[in-house]
Amino acid sequence: MSTLLIRNAHCIATMDDARRELRDASILVRDNIIESIGPAADLPQTADEVIDARGHLVMPGLVNTHHHMVQSLTRAIPAVQDAELFGWLRGLYPIWAGLTPEMVQVSTQVAMAELLLSGCTTSSDHLYIYPNGVRLDDSIEAAREIGMRFVATRGSMSVGQSAGGLPPDSVVEQEDAILKDTQRLIETYHDDSHGAMVNVAVAPCSPFSVSRDLMRESAALARHHGVRLHTHLAENDHDMAYSREKFNCTPTQYAQDLGWLGADVWHAHCVKLDDEGISLFAATRTGVAHCPCSNMRLASGIAPVRRMLDAGVPVGLGVDGSASNDAAHMVNEARQALLLARVGRALQPPEIRTGADGERRSFFGCDLGPAEMTARDALALATRGGAQVLGRADIGHLAPGLCADLALFDLRTLAFAGGAVHDPVGALLLCASPPAAYTVVNGKVVVREGRLTTLELPPLVERHNRLAVALARNTA
Repeated sequence: MSTLLIRNAHCIATMDDARRELRDASILVRDNIIESIGPAADLPQTADEVIDARGHLVMPGLVNTHHHMVQSLTRAIPAVQDAELFGWLRGLYPIWAGLTPEMVQVSTQVAMAELLLSGCTTSSDHLYIYPNGVRLDDSIEAAREIGMRFVATRGSMSVGQSAGGLPPDSVVEQEDAILKDTQRLIETYHDDSHGAMVNVAVAPCSPFSVSRDLMRESAALARHHGVRLHTHLAENDHDMAYSREKFNCTPTQYAQDLGWLGADVWHAHCVKLDDEGISLFAATRTGVAHCPCSNMRLASGIAPVRRMLDAGVPVGLGVDGSASNDAAHMVNEARQALLLARVGRALQPPEIRTGADGERRSFFGCDLGPAEMTARDALALATRGGAQVLGRADIGHLAPGLCADLALFDLRTLAFAGGAVHDPVGALLLCASPPAAYTVVNGKVVVREGRLTTLELPPLVERHNRLAVALARNTA
């Protein structure tokens, strides 16, 4: 059995139930499990591998609940830089139709490298387009090679433009083939054990690209096998209008009718979730993947995250696709969640600004109530919240018996100057978003001193760029 010692950390933010923050502390890992956390003087001083964490903040590995990793090949495409969701998709569907298995493998590793270098240890991915022999297996193999904990969602599109959907007919699949392949993937790869490195989820893409029958049958398949369900919901005003016109209901009512509410379901975005929707999500413990950067990039709006949390809705963070962000930096995503929540509060009409006691306040230097979101609230979304949304009780905070998924940030760097001396945890989000100094996944160091250990990054990036040019050129 191998041991790893994270020794003499300046601060360990456990994100446990009490949100304990330990100074001058250490963590002992045995194999892939945290064995003990506590004062450095009380823990062993040696191990098979020792990381000197003096001057570092140690966090649980961050958890990304929504991504489209193949989109890293189509970042900053000029034709869609200023488009909203539907126009953006129409511009990119023809490009994505040229994807190959090699492109999926390489882009998945590029996206995961970016996440790992930002301290993210677990990520979901929503692959919903399968041209030219592409399979979800390509993504799963890429994750195994790079060493990331992975929730692979088998996405799908079955309703093309000729049937009233948004995607072109050339990129949709037959529904029986979708269900058959989804079952194959669950039976081949899904692992529900403690510390599992691969989960599989069932993920029809969206109300405007799949049929109601496929939604119902996908939910039944997922629940038969005990796996989770995922889709996009209530992303922007056009999405809302589509649901009203095609289904004569709100997106939440659509989800409820089809069996897509429950503690085994999480929906991406939910920017336009109304009061009824928030209540239903809270009552059924349905999760939300909040994607602040993408929601801003595509002008979708500001999700009512504070209201969701106050109602009891499970909420995690997602970077969303690399062509709608256009990055995959989880610390920055948490920072944006924090800042966007405060902007949303500022946009409220003055007459509904009230104090913590519910009383109106003067607007001349008096308290207007608590912050919409604190830095620690945002970090909770990026760790515990994400773990809850993905149905994982073995990650998301630091405690004995949990998986050894850790992120270390060097507080002595320029980004933290003048900030970490006051509050090392708050500074992680309030100062410039830093890279991780170390990232540990399942007890294995996959980022060491800011460098990926499992793959050579320069040739991967060079190969990725060649493929990105080829993909775009094929549709020019």
